[in-house]
Amino acid sequence: MDKLVIEGPTKLAGQINVSRAKNAYLPILAGVLLNPHPVHLKNLPDLRDINTIIKLLGNLGVKITKSGNITTFDASNITSYDALYDLVKTMRASILVLGPLLARFKSARVSLPGGCAIGTRPIDIHLENFKKLGALINLEGGYVEAHTDGLKGANLKLSFPSVGATENLMMGAVLAEGVTVIENVALEPEIDDLAYFLKKMGAKIEGIGTSTLTITGVKELKECEYEAIGDRIEGLTYIMAGLITGSNITVAGLNPKHIDQTLTLLKDMGAEFELGEDKVTIKSNKLKAIDVETSPFPGFPTDAQAQLMALTTQVEGKSKISEKIFENRFMHVPELQRLGARITLKGNEALVEGPSKLKGAPIMCTDLRASAALVLAALASHGKTEIHRVYHLDRGYEKLEDKLNALGANIQRVK
Repeated sequence: MDKLVIEGPTKLAGQINVSRAKNAYLPILAGVLLNPHPVHLKNLPDLRDINTIIKLLGNLGVKITKSGNITTFDASNITSYDALYDLVKTMRASILVLGPLLARFKSARVSLPGGCAIGTRPIDIHLENFKKLGALINLEGGYVEAHTDGLKGANLKLSFPSVGATENLMMGAVLAEGVTVIENVALEPEIDDLAYFLKKMGAKIEGIGTSTLTITGVKELKECEYEAIGDRIEGLTYIMAGLITGSNITVAGLNPKHIDQTLTLLKDMGAEFELGEDKVTIKSNKLKAIDVETSPFPGFPTDAQAQLMALTTQVEGKSKISEKIFENRFMHVPELQRLGARITLKGNEALVEGPSKLKGAPIMCTDLRASAALVLAALASHGKTEIHRVYHLDRGYEKLEDKLNALGANIQRVK
């Protein structure tokens, strides 16, 4: 099993480029199933989750070819409606094939999903609203079994602005008969990106970027080419890598507007940035403590909470980080403490006292974003840090050690 060996502390310099967003491409890849015509996707990141859903599409009968940086998906001859457990057990996003399969083929059998162990993440919001669109749903033997005589438009109001439910229901509504109105949808940029992808295939969607989407069903979609947005969470991770090492680096390939609130938070801590159309340059990194809580977009993202916690171990004062989205998302805390971080947990709050002199030690990844936090902490630690179970990291970061090494980090992957 691979591990990363990191020598620190280190200074970084130069420009680092983010990959296309994993969390944008996962629903887009599921959306391929809606279209009987070829779909051409550019610059798919080489990530475990992406490769898993591509393998799932292949198992369902999608023909997949690659030429340069373009991967073509032909879903004209689907041979199965079963998303089997062996394939999807490691990935939450597998549930996103439910809407496309139901909408186009009127039948789906999807294993209850896996992914990071950071809370229950119930799919009830997906299922209760698909029932309102006309689906019959049973939970049998760990599978969601769904059938319909044809999805029909309805007025839906989500009990929580769930990203996955918004994506799934949007895709289901694209081929449904009539008009579907979905209120209280998630506002993440990846939702907008999926909507623009669906529109490029011929879907009729209004209200993109607002809390209410109106979708008028169409009979069939058309061939298209698309490239997803840059990965804002990867970008934030690298920005915090620059801040935790006291380095003035440039992070390119993302839209600064997608991380506007978090940049404001980091400015409140004392950071200064120069913003370009698709890049962020760190200009100053003298930081102080902060109180912050995670919230749905446009608030501070739960997917950057662990990385921020690593950063706050190196700033003057006491920081408070409250996790409001998922329970059980502080599994990185014991590992940071092994490096010397002073962190106290009180329910869904973490109190971080800094700065701490971190010292290298063997530590272990527990989930995707926690893994990134451990890498950041290792960059600021004195001596050698060994990070085990980095397969979690590989789910969401493409060539992370290569990108950071190009800036001056000393990271080795040991197999």
